[in-house]
Amino acid sequence: MAIYGLWVINKAGGLVYQRNFANGLAQLTSNEYLVLAGTLHGIHAITARISPTGSSSGVHVIEAESFKITIFLTATGTKFVLLTSTGEYTADTMLQKVYEIYSDTVVKSPFHTPEMPIRVDGFDGRITQLFGQ
Repeated sequence: MAIYGLWVINKAGGLVYQRNFANGLAQLTSNEYLVLAGTLHGIHAITARISPTGSSSGVHVIEAESFKITIFLTATGTKFVLLTSTGEYTADTMLQKVYEIYSDTVVKSPFHTPEMPIRVDGFDGRITQLFGQ
């Protein structure tokens, strides 16, 4: 099982954090990551609106042949996205831990401006500990 990458998308659809952990996915430019984050944000919003039950919070998992995208939506609209191999079954747990790290380091940092790129050393260090790279 492999964890390929982590994205954090703000409530406006902007990519505020992106990190790769393993080889396996295509290497993209910064602009391509920004476009993908915006597209995923749009897909998430559309799936929330077209739900037949009317109470959906949007897509949670997108699975392809060789990888899986798992999305964790917070109450504030921030999305945590984990890209993993298809056999990875701990993605939800890992995203919950990432959110806890985010809450403890980024949200509590007096130097971080909400909705802006995450540049908090404590966050990056704890993410490295969590994913082991």
